[in-house]
Amino acid sequence: MRTIITYLLVFMVFAYAKTSYANLKPTDYKKFVVVIDAGHGGHDPGKNTNGGIKEKDIALKIALLVGDELKRDQDIEVIYTRKTDVFIGLEERGHIANRAKADLFISIHCNAHHSQASGAETYVLGLHRNKTNLEVAKAENEVIFLEDNYKEKYAQYNLNAPESLIGLTLMQEEFLDQSIQLASYVQDNFREKLKRKDRSVKQAGFVVLHQTVMPSILIETGFITNTEEGRYLNSSKGQQEIAGSIARAVVDYKDHVRANDFLPIQKELPVAQVEDVVVEDAVFRVQIAASSRSLDTKPYNFKGLSPIEREKEGKLYKYYYGNTSNYSEIQRKLSEAQAKGYKTAYIVAFRNGIKRNANDFINKS
Repeated sequence: MRTIITYLLVFMVFAYAKTSYANLKPTDYKKFVVVIDAGHGGHDPGKNTNGGIKEKDIALKIALLVGDELKRDQDIEVIYTRKTDVFIGLEERGHIANRAKADLFISIHCNAHHSQASGAETYVLGLHRNKTNLEVAKAENEVIFLEDNYKEKYAQYNLNAPESLIGLTLMQEEFLDQSIQLASYVQDNFREKLKRKDRSVKQAGFVVLHQTVMPSILIETGFITNTEEGRYLNSSKGQQEIAGSIARAVVDYKDHVRANDFLPIQKELPVAQVEDVVVEDAVFRVQIAASSRSLDTKPYNFKGLSPIEREKEGKLYKYYYGNTSNYSEIQRKLSEAQAKGYKTAYIVAFRNGIKRNANDFINKS
């Protein structure tokens, strides 16, 4: 009987929260903010061909089309780093996204090579894994030399060795898994919808991604130096198709995070109204970060939070705070983590060791 009552209480909490979230007043509701960055611009043409195709022009056209597509979703606010052929420094592009408190940052580019290389690839921030990734990052980063006072702005950067300059911190890497997820959506659409050559999701040291504090990706939409692909990228049809694929990936990502792990209702549940809501066959934990590095789980590495549990999932280490079947208790743990600065922390649930979305778990119990 006690278990049945507990489930009813939990269901009422979630029903209340979902209703409240759905009926938020416009003044209380934050749209999903996407910053779209058209690479290069102004006196920085980016890559170009003998036929006169310039990366800056294609990037801008695709960026504007992506924005047009996304604006059809009333849940999304679009901000551009540039809407015309002007020069914007790499540092300022990141600042635009940070000031807007954006949910996503998407930088759009074109690739080039001395061969007939082709295909699309999407990058997330990280240490270059091979020489090719390094060269791509160096080519895109060289724009800093066109900026005023670049020596002072980018004193910590060595373009020949990004691994020595990035100095990724845990707080920056906490967005890595979200960035990879978005990048995967983009590549999936290129491959499955457009039948483009898939050069996969990669990591490299892009300065523009290093400046942002949200999930961020850089898309190399294709090679303008490839005869066939260059024509496609420079065509209205190609630009519309590429923009549509990127926009669909963003909407899919947004719908996923709003409906699952990162849904704001987890932060809005009126926990104080229900004391000690226990779900006996569940284990709730707060994921505070994800990193490619294995860190010692001592409190000094996690702003005093303890105990911290570390588990490896794929190529990433996930760091969890709290381990309890008491949903009210894990809500308090979430509040503690957020107060310490882990603003993107969220609750996950486990049943029999299998990770599940907390909302979905409760609803199906």
